[in-house]
Amino acid sequence: MINFETVSDYNDFNNHETFHPLVSVLDFSKAEIRTGKKMYFGLYCIFLKDVKCGDLIYGRNTYDYQKGTLVFIAPGQVVDVANKTEPYQPMGHGLVFHPDLLHGTTLGKSIKSYHFFSYNTNEALHLSEKERGLVLDLFAKIQNELQAGVDKHSKKVIATNIELFLSYCERFYDRQFITREDVNKGTLEKFENLLDEYFQSDQAQNIGLPNVSFCAEQLNLSANYFGDLIKKETGKSAQEYIQNKVIEVAKERVFDTNKSISEVAYELGFKYPQHFNRLFKQRVGYTPNEYRNMN
Repeated sequence: MINFETVSDYNDFNNHETFHPLVSVLDFSKAEIRTGKKMYFGLYCIFLKDVKCGDLIYGRNTYDYQKGTLVFIAPGQVVDVANKTEPYQPMGHGLVFHPDLLHGTTLGKSIKSYHFFSYNTNEALHLSEKERGLVLDLFAKIQNELQAGVDKHSKKVIATNIELFLSYCERFYDRQFITREDVNKGTLEKFENLLDEYFQSDQAQNIGLPNVSFCAEQLNLSANYFGDLIKKETGKSAQEYIQNKVIEVAKERVFDTNKSISEVAYELGFKYPQHFNRLFKQRVGYTPNEYRNMN
């Protein structure tokens, strides 16, 4: 595994001069022909791929990307490639920056809100030609600032441009959620079926209430991408969607007078019946017992 802890480490690996110790814009065509390697990043990285290549692996899955696709990597992530023997010429562009660049900037306060740094499988950002041109233009603006020399304004100007770039990426992802509507509806249907099967089996009683991470993993999605997708499709968070399903099932089961409310709570995966009572009252307006007696 190759470790990239600093910007200069990554610049050296790709035959680039280091203009600023905390940020760099790269043209991968300048790098030497090489074979694939497993890489650890202590940096934020955004890669714009200019060739179709499907062997970049994060976690257990391969990125879904083609020409004109953005891939986002956060510090602490490990990226691998499927083919480590066949030489290739890297192509495309990249922006890398060290977390220290963000200290004292507005971007430092908002960086965690850009969930796409935690997306992984089949979740890369596919750009239109117009969007790709805008990305390259923003990369060029950052590069021009780097080559102008470091002064007391550099950090703020560079961080502001990166924040603008990430805001555009949020917009592009919103567009992608819409243009991949059929795929998203398929995911929503699978999510609904997953919850139905969960509560029809004894999983809830044995494992507990399903959470967002569990559901995302079952659907081969990252938790953040899954949460964002459900929010775009339904207007509700994934957690709200799960809770709505719990209440839907609970409304049916409280009518079984052969079971106490506590037994219903345990069957649904609640550790403590009082937590079930509280959620039911919040969502329905009545306690489970009141709801049972009313009907």
